[in-house]
This record gives sequence, C-alpha cells and structure tokens, in this order.
Amino acid sequence: MTYRDGHRLDRHTHPWAQLVYAASGVMSVSTPDAAWLVPPTRAIWVPGGTPHQIDMRGVVAMRTLYLAPAGDDPRLQACRAIEVAPLLRELILHIVRLGMLDAADPAHARLEEVLVDLLAQGETAPLVLPLPEDPRARRFAERLLEEPSSPVPLSELAAGAGASFRTLQRLFVAETGLTLEAWRGRVRMQQAVVSLSAGESVTRAALDAGYSGASAFIAAFKRTFGTTPARYRPAA
Repeated sequence: MTYRDGHRLDRHTHPWAQLVYAASGVMSVSTPDAAWLVPPTRAIWVPGGTPHQIDMRGVVAMRTLYLAPAGDDPRLQACRAIEVAPLLRELILHIVRLGMLDAADPAHARLEEVLVDLLAQGETAPLVLPLPEDPRARRFAERLLEEPSSPVPLSELAAGAGASFRTLQRLFVAETGLTLEAWRGRVRMQQAVVSLSAGESVTRAALDAGYSGASAFIAAFKRTFGTTPARYRPAA
C-alpha cells in the first residue's frame, strides 16, 4: 500500500506477527511502551497481539509481511527495530510480489526459513524510544516527537504539560529509564537517521535534529551509534 502524508493507521492488533517496512518514505510506529521512526533502512518487528499505531511522514510505500507465530526464538518475542540489509530488503520485496507463501510448496518453505533466520539474526537498531505511562509525561513526549528540532529549552516546553518541570524529570527517569535530556537526545538522533536515510547532507540532518552546526552533531552521533553519520546515507 502507498499512503499519503499524515495518514494514520489507528491503534490495532492482529493475531499474527507483522514486519512493517517502508520501501520509501518514513513511518512512525508506536506501541503502548515505545516508539520508533522507520526510514527505508530499517523495519519494525511487531509480535502478534501487540497493539500498535502507524503514522506516515511524507508519501510512504509500505510493504508488510504477516507471519504465523515464529516458534520460541527469544529474538522474535518482542518489538524491535531491525536494520534492513540489501539481502533482507530484496527478500521482503520478492515475497510481497509472490503474494502469500504456500507452506506446501518446498520453494516457498525455503523462502520462509531464510526470512525468519534473517529477522532473528538482524542487527537491532539502537533507537527505541521507551514511552512514559503517566498521561502528563506522555503528552510531553509526544510534543518532543513532533518537534525534534525545536530550540526551545525543555523547561519552557514543559509549561503546558500539566506538570512541573521537576515532576516531568522524575517521571521520565522512573518510567523510561532516561533523563529528559537523554530522551530528547534520542528523539533527535532518530530524526537525524531519517534525514540521512532520505539522502540529506550531514549539515541538513544536523539542523533537522536541532543542532546549530555539524561538528557537535557528528560528535553526538558517534557517541550514540559508534559510527559516523555517513553510514546512514544511501550509497551513491
């Protein structure tokens, strides 16, 4: 399916697991516990029975695979962001073209086995954003997600959240394990990966992520990912 900018798939659930992948465009995927931004370099694995919502940022060519329960592999029991290497990308698109795999067809059975192995072994992208449960903190988190490049200090943004800045600081640490500053930093890094995946320059990605210049952005990016921003730009 191809979706327009701003389209939302409201929170829902289904019994089979789902692999959510954008062949082009960017999606925001959220569960009751966490949120991810999904550029074409990654996919989100959503186990069966997990409530989730998907929001489109720009025009999105979404490619989805539904899988029956994938055994007891612990790597497939929880939501996770998976880096989509070229082999996995081509396998996803190939299976989508086939439609539905037939378990009685030996060729289809082999495709399924390779797919599940690649998903289970896939590198997990370190950008999950744990979401607070408290309604005041959740509203504040959603505002930060909507405005990753905002230069407004956190103490000023907290003015309309329905709780004091100090209360929000306490709630974020208690419910997400991250300080407000660290949580906002992770939001900005998510936005940076999205911009880089779309082919934006490092300078443009820095601005999109709320940095005034490239030097501080590159240093923060390397601290977060252990690599330079260039790794996340598409190959020429």
